[in-house]
Amino acid sequence: MKSKVKRMEMPEFSRLTQVVKKLRDPNGGCPWDLKQTHSSLLKYLIEESYEFIAAVEDGNPKEMEDEIGDVLLQVLLHCQFASEENNFDIESVSKNLADKMIRRHPHVFESEDKNIDADQVVSNWEEIKKTEKGETEKSLIDDSYLKFPALFAANKIGKKTKKIKFDWDNASQVAYKVEEEWQELKEEIGPMENGGSVNQERLFEEMGDFLFSAAQLARHLDIDPEEACRQANKKFLKRFQQMESLIKEAGKDINNMNQEQMDHYWDQVKMNEKA
Repeated sequence: MKSKVKRMEMPEFSRLTQVVKKLRDPNGGCPWDLKQTHSSLLKYLIEESYEFIAAVEDGNPKEMEDEIGDVLLQVLLHCQFASEENNFDIESVSKNLADKMIRRHPHVFESEDKNIDADQVVSNWEEIKKTEKGETEKSLIDDSYLKFPALFAANKIGKKTKKIKFDWDNASQVAYKVEEEWQELKEEIGPMENGGSVNQERLFEEMGDFLFSAAQLARHLDIDPEEACRQANKKFLKRFQQMESLIKEAGKDINNMNQEQMDHYWDQVKMNEKA
């Protein structure tokens, strides 16, 4: 027996769609918005998504509300562009998405058997997805993985190959592989120490191998490499800003300091963290 999903009245959402439509109105709309296209706004979709991620990681509900609103604006603008070209609109997107969620959650909307765990949900999702697309899997890992941020993709690729046991047995084995890749990278860097030239193509390749292996080590340690790198960026930025403040309080200009002088204040910041 299928469950019925009730429709909800959302007056503020309707008002928002009308605001976006007005921004794109050739008669009295916004000149900036009228110039935009799917392609020109892609960078903003990525930027706003990462700002929402930052708000989530900061645990700031108010910022989360603001940033998810900015993401929603990007979605609505893309739907408005498509509507103007008679391709699709927010209504068709919403209908297709709702239908897809119902199809891919039969344990919620159709099945009488509610005793299903999260792992089985994921497995069923993938099988239903393949059926919908009429897929005959050509490869366990297709080119779609290349669309993701690199560390995120490396993590997903590793999870895929793990399913057929094409993987290291434990984190120690991966750590050994990371060390091996690091040694190969060091060999390529070596000539630089004596002012020699390096093979940039080989250096590029070895750096990629090292980063890929590091991502696999993170996976084996149950760490999301993309998230870990974001947190490392955040920590560095916080320390750098604190270092700037200390230098300013000392009446000095960071632009006129050498590495050794800056290291002194950097070490002070790290000591303050431990205090």
